[in-house]
Amino acid sequence: MTEAGANVTLASAVCQLELLRNRQLSVAELAEAHIAQIERLNPALNAFADFDAERVRAEARRLDAAGEARGPLHGLPVTVKSSIATAGFRCEIGSLLHQGDVSREDAVVVSRLRAAGALILGTTNCPEFLMAYETANLLHGQTRNPWDLERTPGGSSGGESAVVAAGMSAAGLGSDSGGSVRVPAHFTGICSLKPTPGRIPGQGHLPPCVGPFSILGAIGPMARTIEDVALLFRTLSGQDRDDPVSPPVALRELSRGELCSHPIGYFEDDELVPVTPETRAAVQAAAKALRDAGFRVEPFRPDTLELLRQLWWKFFVQCGAMFYEPAIRGKREQLSPIFKEFLGIAESAPPLSAPELLDAWAELDLLRAKTLAAMRDHPVLLCPVASFPAFRHGERTWTIEGRVVKYLDAVRHTQWFNALAAPAAVVPVGKSPEGLPIGVQIVARPFEDETALGIAALVDAAFGYRPPAIASP
Repeated sequence: MTEAGANVTLASAVCQLELLRNRQLSVAELAEAHIAQIERLNPALNAFADFDAERVRAEARRLDAAGEARGPLHGLPVTVKSSIATAGFRCEIGSLLHQGDVSREDAVVVSRLRAAGALILGTTNCPEFLMAYETANLLHGQTRNPWDLERTPGGSSGGESAVVAAGMSAAGLGSDSGGSVRVPAHFTGICSLKPTPGRIPGQGHLPPCVGPFSILGAIGPMARTIEDVALLFRTLSGQDRDDPVSPPVALRELSRGELCSHPIGYFEDDELVPVTPETRAAVQAAAKALRDAGFRVEPFRPDTLELLRQLWWKFFVQCGAMFYEPAIRGKREQLSPIFKEFLGIAESAPPLSAPELLDAWAELDLLRAKTLAAMRDHPVLLCPVASFPAFRHGERTWTIEGRVVKYLDAVRHTQWFNALAAPAAVVPVGKSPEGLPIGVQIVARPFEDETALGIAALVDAAFGYRPPAIASP
């Protein structure tokens, strides 16, 4: 029936759309298959923040009644992270402080989803206020990884990665200011893209992508194949003229020859924090696949990475805590342990003064320019997503190659590219001794998202998604 066999919910989004276009399935039938998958798996995975089967059925009937396809995603069952405003759905950002909040309007990107004909199944769980690499909160509880229920699917788009990996959704939207679509994709064996900020409009994300987060943050697509991620990127990108950080950059179609003209620099670690042997092997395997595809791939690592990470820390951790302080003042007893943990990390350093913040902002521009100059000869980078695969719930230190690795250090590989405002795609490549997926990261220069996607597609063709055992009936 499909490349995923009889279980249509594990087929790619492109394949599902083809089945709909050829009238081999109705929208209602495809929706029913996803509803069944959700009802079977979500009690164990706890990935949804808002799901109503009858609402989905009613919308599917409406789309079927429309007759002709409304757009390129007509009838495709998708999900949205519960920090992205979706009219009629709860958008609580995982916090008791927002319990029961229902969006009245769509974020720009959700409006574009609906205009393209997508069928929104529901919104997905996230850590409180998005400030963690593990998805748990006091409002909806802990989301579990479909590869191992004792492990996290990551954060902050952990609910989104879990539903896509388990075939409960064909594709969806997450957001990323420090690896939040890339780490979950890596942990659950799917694909994702953190685009250049603004290429997919960010208006309607909660909290808003403003100040330093207009550089760090982006809404990004998540799916089981890069082809599906690219489809969402093409459909949803484009300038939002009311958004001051949304650029008027047109979509580009790159030939294989144009892609191959980009030399690729790869590295397995930053020589500061170790990675597992299987993580090294995944990067090496991806490098070999790209060499075999005709690319020049050679060792290269920018020497600015640690400086970028230090600035990311100031903006994401310290400024992030400063942004939230007015909202949480006097309400700390209602906060989730995982958010209190973030506050403890932030408060371990003194608050940033105005001169320190101004200096950091100027330094970031200078450092980004220095990094981009260093990437002239290697405009694409290939590297790990994290030091290891998905960790167990609550773990915060690990021993790798005889060295202790701490929580935020273990995922530094994504943070560099938030500070750089660069597009970065993730593709599943390897696996750990326990059988957990291991992804790699393909990074391009800002506004060259199509390059990252095009090269990632070649890696995906060589390796790619495999379903977790729980996903198959």
